[in-house]
Amino acid sequence: MSEEFEPKQPDIAPTTELTPDVAPQVKEFLAETAEANVAEDAAVSEQRDFAAGAGLEAASFATTTEVAPYISFDKVCKSFGDFVVLKDVSFFVNPGETLCILGRSGVGKSVSLQILMGFLQADSGTVTVAGQDIGGLNEREMQEVRRKVTMVFQNGALFDSITVGENVAFPLRERGHMEEDQILQVVKGLLEMVGVAGMGNMLPSDLSTGMKRSVAIARALASQPSAVLYDEPTTMVDPLMAHLLGDLIQRLKMQLHLTSIVVTHDMRFAEKLADRVVFLHEGTALFFGTMDEMRKSEEPVIREFFELDELALPG
Repeated sequence: MSEEFEPKQPDIAPTTELTPDVAPQVKEFLAETAEANVAEDAAVSEQRDFAAGAGLEAASFATTTEVAPYISFDKVCKSFGDFVVLKDVSFFVNPGETLCILGRSGVGKSVSLQILMGFLQADSGTVTVAGQDIGGLNEREMQEVRRKVTMVFQNGALFDSITVGENVAFPLRERGHMEEDQILQVVKGLLEMVGVAGMGNMLPSDLSTGMKRSVAIARALASQPSAVLYDEPTTMVDPLMAHLLGDLIQRLKMQLHLTSIVVTHDMRFAEKLADRVVFLHEGTALFFGTMDEMRKSEEPVIREFFELDELALPG
């Protein structure tokens, strides 16, 4: 194993205190997720065929050639008719790290996630997940990728006709390797973890926007993913819920060694979560690097973005 990547076994502790009847089962479930993620991340990180810079040779990651990324875009292009959404966009996120995609509305942030999930196809360029080029995969093969990478949609994308608990149980039943009583315990515990304890029998329509996103995160965790993609998790939620969602995403990353991509327009949220950020503007990756490096950028569009954020959210 590379000396640059020597992960320690995560200390699995729930984000909130679990009730005694479900704690053992849930802790075991989380430990399985973390162990699998550490093993896969180590395997991905030992790959040596990743080209440093990925088209952004001047960026801060140009020296990180010893660790291959878990997810990468290399000169990705996507258009809808004459409208160019992405043009030679390159970025990556290392195993166990969080990347935030920033930019104004309509610059391709959510489109990037849809390409990663295989809902859209890039016109050109290379997209890799866990060392695998996903560009030519068929739907069955993409389903295998989606077992590793799951997405928390902006609207939650919950099944409206079934209860909250049934939504979270869906991926557990789909995999078919747990007894029903185990499923019920894990579902109850995951709902406790994300702050919606006791809501398992409610319908999604009974929940607030923030609660729906918490349930969507619980459902994502039920699939035991290696990576989670979050599409604008703080849109249309109050500041307190945004803070709680940020804390939850950060803790899950640390506890489960999750690789994460967060699409957001919220600079404070990105500062809290991001190991690196990519700033999209007019179809291009105008910046890729750390938040500290972005703050030092003299690029006028980025300076304006920071200034408008400071006006909207005074310290």
